[in-house]
This record gives sequence, structure tokens and C-alpha cells, in this order.
Amino acid sequence: MSTERTEDIPPGRAGGTARAGRAGGTARAGQPPGRFGPLAPPAWLLKGLRPSSAPVPWAAALRAAVALAVPLAVGFAVDEPEYGALVSMGALSGVIGDTADAYRMRILNIAVPQLFGAVGVALGTLVFGHGWVAVGVLTLIALVSGMISSIGTVASVSGLLLLLNAVVGAGLPMPSPWWTAPLLLTAGGLFVLLLTLLGWPLRGRQPERAAVAAAYRALADSLEAAGRPGPAYEERRQQVTQALNHAYDLVLGRRARVHGHSPSLVRMLAQLNVLIPLVEAAPAAHLRRRPLSPAIPEAVRVLATAVEEGRTDIPVLDLPAPDGQSERAIDAALRHAATIVPLAEPDMHNVDDRLGRPAALRVRARRAVRDMMFSEASWRYGLRLALCIGLAQSLVSVVEIERSYWVALTVTFVLKPDFGSVFSRAVLRALGTAGGLVVAAAVLSEVPRGWWDVPVMVVLAALIPVFSVKGYAFQTAAITPVILLLSDLLNHQGFDLVRPRLLDSLIGCAITLIAGYLLWPESWHTRIGDRLADTVDDAARYVERAFGGHPDTDAGLRAARTARLQARRRIYRDLSGVRSEFQRALTEPPPTGERAAAWWPLVVAVERIVDATTAARVRVNHGAQPPAPQEVDAIAEDLRALAHGVRRADNPAQLHPTPPPEIDETSVLSPVRQELTAARAIADPTRS
Repeated sequence: MSTERTEDIPPGRAGGTARAGRAGGTARAGQPPGRFGPLAPPAWLLKGLRPSSAPVPWAAALRAAVALAVPLAVGFAVDEPEYGALVSMGALSGVIGDTADAYRMRILNIAVPQLFGAVGVALGTLVFGHGWVAVGVLTLIALVSGMISSIGTVASVSGLLLLLNAVVGAGLPMPSPWWTAPLLLTAGGLFVLLLTLLGWPLRGRQPERAAVAAAYRALADSLEAAGRPGPAYEERRQQVTQALNHAYDLVLGRRARVHGHSPSLVRMLAQLNVLIPLVEAAPAAHLRRRPLSPAIPEAVRVLATAVEEGRTDIPVLDLPAPDGQSERAIDAALRHAATIVPLAEPDMHNVDDRLGRPAALRVRARRAVRDMMFSEASWRYGLRLALCIGLAQSLVSVVEIERSYWVALTVTFVLKPDFGSVFSRAVLRALGTAGGLVVAAAVLSEVPRGWWDVPVMVVLAALIPVFSVKGYAFQTAAITPVILLLSDLLNHQGFDLVRPRLLDSLIGCAITLIAGYLLWPESWHTRIGDRLADTVDDAARYVERAFGGHPDTDAGLRAARTARLQARRRIYRDLSGVRSEFQRALTEPPPTGERAAAWWPLVVAVERIVDATTAARVRVNHGAQPPAPQEVDAIAEDLRALAHGVRRADNPAQLHPTPPPEIDETSVLSPVRQELTAARAIADPTRS
């Protein structure tokens, strides 16, 4: 038994001139009511209208201004403004999809969706003016688009652009022959891609290096908050998980192809992998409830600078002498990291196997298509989208609504499954469209059609990336005047576009809310409880993986350690996904928002259980007595019982967990037991 237990983990800790042609949710318990009383907007709406604090993407704003304004200028110069408007429309889709950091990922994020967009506008152009044929074709495209969207990020954007361009092609007159519009739209998207790749020769792997360095700095912030009271550590630990996820996604995005052929990627992967022991040691340091020496987070920031600058000189770290198991773990991990970070060509055999080497691209593609075709969720979303698009197109075919393609556009944007809550997004889009129409009305009524459109487009286009990072309503407000300005160059309706577009947006939102939300039980009877239960089950498996099995050979020990690393990264990534899903559910109106708020404390409790398990594993690695197999099995069984209860209950009050056993304060798993007791108290406050 280690004599340092009371130093590392304190006992009893529980978690707890007029232009020609144009004139004509549930609040948290104990939270005081808003100052407007019963007239105050609901919390879920205020949450969506609150701008994000994300930094302004100046480079993206400059690219957007150039990408959308230059085609317009060229179109006016050659007396073909319609062609310029189509190229700018293609550029707009490229600007919206230009969200990746790594240059190689930008090629996929922009180029691949442009191909789907070209197919979409071609199909839409071919059925333009064909009435019910157009309705049937667009409905079928919506089904395919929805199913494609379930595969992944690039596929989601591709499915979105396929449907959007098909709707535009079927709703706006396009120049002849039929292939002109696809060609011009694709040219606009490729122009954006060209602008984004201009910095590649100069910046090279800088986005990846910056992401790895950001993971180091996030960990430094976490270590700085470790052991201190308040929520700072929990918030910074979540930032570490997000930074690691982002860095691994960038570095390992194409590792199946570049493994062994890109020394720079191998080096960055080694720098990421060597950070994992430090990440594992952070929870153990926090459980000591005593702040670390400031020299430790400063040393991590020194390593972050070395990573970002690509330095090869060995950094000199001034570290204090460790005085406990957690500090010994941090000290050993820091000194090892200091030897790996400066290596220009680290000898890391099968380095990416630590996190699992992906299958070949053709295997993954075949698997993705198979999963899509046999996935109930994929078919259900595809059918929801097809139903809404079919209703939208049928409505505008029966009711005379001029240029009514905007109804289907609204449905497409609102009903994206990975854009957030459908209900709140419909409300926010209506508000954002109204705000954008105010700007569009001023432009369409006061700015003469012609060359003055170019400087106006420079300003409006630059606002798209700036507003997009602030929130969905802000992005909608920025995109709306741009689309209306480009549409006017194609149909010359001028100011008369404004009022119908607001009506169309409201109709589209109403169709989405009724046919895409209220008619589908999973929308308002959310399965967040099931997702949480799955996470609790994963936590049980993580406890078993962390302490189960005792290999006798070096190869067995290495394999067990690799399995633990994979399990730790997997569960922390899953926890991040669950947290994001719950935060999205909190923006829903009752009952979904209320149910998410009720389960939210248990989400935090599970995160703390996983943290305590990681901390216990670190302490065992540095001298603490391993737990008995019976204790490991008992904790895993308790977690599975809790997961079973979560699956059967609609809210925590319906749970009736068994009384917790006595906690052995001498066990390394004592903090895990304490956090599990805290989770039981959340499930049944009468037994806290």
C-alpha cells in the first residue's frame, strides 16, 4: 500500500437614386426570473440569439469578398452579369464550405461538394417549368441528399449542395444550353478553392502544427486550474478534449494514404501521442485538491511553442521535484515529451496504431455506403427531408407563388441534422431572414444595378464568415442579402423580391416544423436518455479495461497499454459528443429541453467518474496498490445497473438506484466510488 495516498487524494471527496426596376427552454433550478417577467423570451431562444465569442476569421472574410466580388466585376466587364452572378453563387457555396483548417482537407470540403452541386443544378435545370415532374425529381433528390448526409461531414455538405442547387436550378431561369449553369457554378467553387490554396506553399503544415500546439496550450491551462476550487478545471478539461479531437482529426485525416510517406505528419503524430500521458495525469493532479507548481504549465507552454515553430533544439525545462504519485506522473511525462517534441524524424514504428489504423479508403467507402443503405436513421432522415421538400414543391405548384424556390431552400437549410436543433433553427432562420431582408431592402432600393453591386458585394460577402462563427441566425442574416442580390441579377425583380422572400421563409419554416418535426416522435421524444445510458455502459467497460487483465510478457503489457489508450481516447471523444448533443437538446422547447436539463447533471457526473478512473490508473502506474478484481467488477456492475435505469426512465426522478456500499478509503478506486455515489445522489436525491 502506498503511503502517499493521503497526499494525492484527500479522503471524503465527493463530486458534486432609385435602382431601375427595383422601386415599387427551461431555466436552471434556483435561477431568478428575467427582468421582463413572464414576457421574457424563452431560454432556448435567447441561447440561440446569443452571439458566440469565436474570433473573427479575417483571412476567410477577405477570401469571401474576393471570391464573390471578382466574378461580378468580370461579368459586368464582358456585359454578361448573369454569368457573373452564377459564378458568384458557386463561390458562395464554396465560402460556406470553407471551414477546414488543413489545406488537404479543404480540397475535400470544397471540391467534392462542388461536383454534387453541379449534378444538382443540372438536374434542376432540366426539370425547370415541368410542374409535377419537377416535384417528383426534387423529392427523389431530397431523399438521396438526406441519406448521403448521414455518412460524414464532407458527405453532409455534398448532400446539402446537391439539393440546394437542384432547387435553384428548378426555380430560377438558367442560361442555355443546360450545361452552362453547372459549369459556371463549379467555376465559382473552384475559384474559392484556388484562393484558399494560395497560402499552401508558404504555410505548408502550419494549420496542423498550430492545432497540435493548441492541444498543448489547452492542457497547460487545464494543469494550471488543476487542484483549484471552482468550475475552471472542468471547463478547461473539456477544451483539452476538443483540442485533441481537432488535432487528431487534422493529423490523422488521411493517414491511411500518407502513413510512412510524410515525415512531418509522423512527427506531429508523435508529438500528439506523447501528450497523452500528460492528459491522463491531469485528473490525478486535480484530485489532490492542491495546485501544481506554476513551472509545470509553463513547461507545457514551452513545448507548445517548440511544436508550433518546428524547433529541433531540446527545450530546457525547470521543473520542481515531484512529491507525490500524480506529480511523478506529470514529471515523467513532461521529461519524455521534451525528448520527443524536438525530434525531426522520430522513430515511431506503427505510430498511428496507438489509436487504431483506419481501413483502406475503398473499404471505408464501401462500408459507409452499406451502413447508409441499411441504416434506419439514414432512411428516416431522408424520408423526412423528402416529405418536406415534396410538400414545399407541391404547395408552390398549386398556389401561385412567384419565384417560390425560396420555400424549398428554407426547408433544406433548416432540416439539416448536423446544424443543430430543428425547432430552434426554424425560429432562428425566420428571425435571421427578417434581419437580412432589412439589409437587402436597403440595397435593392437604393443601389443602382451595375458596377455599384461590386463594392456592395465586397462588404456583404466579407460579413458571411464573420457572422457565421457567431451563430445560425447571424449566418442567415448575412447570407440572405447576398442571395437576393445575385437572384436579382438573374431575374431583375428588384425590390419586389423582398416581401415574397419573407413569406417564403415563413412558409418553409412552417412546413419544416409540422412535417419535419412535430410528425416525428423522435423530434420531441428525444432519445438523449438512451445516448446517456450508452455512455454509462462505456464508462463501465473503461473501468474494466483500465484495471482488468495482468499480462505477463512485455508484448502483452504494451498491447494492454495500447488498448487502454484507445479506450481512453474513445470514451473522452464520445463524452464530448454526448455533451454537444445535450447542449443542442437544451435549445429545444419543452419537453425536450426540460428532459435534457434534468439529465444534464448526470452527464457531468459520468465525466467525473471517467476522470477519476483515469486518475486511479495513473496512480497505479506510479506506485499505488492496484485494486482487487472484485472491486473493479463491482464498480462496473454498478455502472451497468445505472445505465439500465437510465434507459427505462424519462427523468432522473424515476430512477431508484440501490444504496451505495461502504467506501474503502484506502483503495485507489475510492475517488471512483465517491463519484459514483454522487451520481446515485443525482439519480435519487432522497438518498444523497
